[in-house]
Amino acid sequence: MTPSLTFAARLSAATAVAGACGLLAACGSTAAPVATPTRTVTIQANPTDSASTPAAALGSSSAPAGPPGCLASALQPQLGASQGTAGTIYQVVVLTNTSGAACTLYGYPGVSFVTGVGGSQVGKPATKNPAVPKAVVTLAPGAKADLLLAIHDPGAIPNCQITTVDWLRIYPPGDFGSVYVQYNTQACASRSKSLMSVTPVRAGAGSASY
Repeated sequence: MTPSLTFAARLSAATAVAGACGLLAACGSTAAPVATPTRTVTIQANPTDSASTPAAALGSSSAPAGPPGCLASALQPQLGASQGTAGTIYQVVVLTNTSGAACTLYGYPGVSFVTGVGGSQVGKPATKNPAVPKAVVTLAPGAKADLLLAIHDPGAIPNCQITTVDWLRIYPPGDFGSVYVQYNTQACASRSKSLMSVTPVRAGAGSASY
């Protein structure tokens, strides 16, 4: 595994990419994130860590009638666009429907740092960010949705015991299965401290802004 990036290094790189995109029209809103190559894993299981489940972490709501909800086993995650501001990195995570049928996503996913695939949770799960309204996102086979994480500098959190993390665990809204995506950064070890907030899922592979 490649060495983990410190939060400051990741923020500096994300900010540099955002600045470069301001000068190059080709960057647009889909600039590639500054990160090590993405590795993703899908796990379809009932987690034993109740603090990270969708219901416990974010109180996800059921989607209105329509195609069934997207299960973790039907979704492939990858890192999308990323940009940094003072003390915060905005990171898009893209979810692609890899099944042969349409499915829907609605509301907030559960997101937390973990020690590895199937590993222990690190810190508190992401909190809800209402900057984006909830809406039903219908994914045809091969279609994409995304979620936007705001990840704050652990050095600015009082009494934060800083630790290195390498993975994000994501529960699709309403599902107890999870997907994992590699993300190297720093977090607080204590489960009482959350560095992240997450928006509801959005249609498409969007930009790292609201």
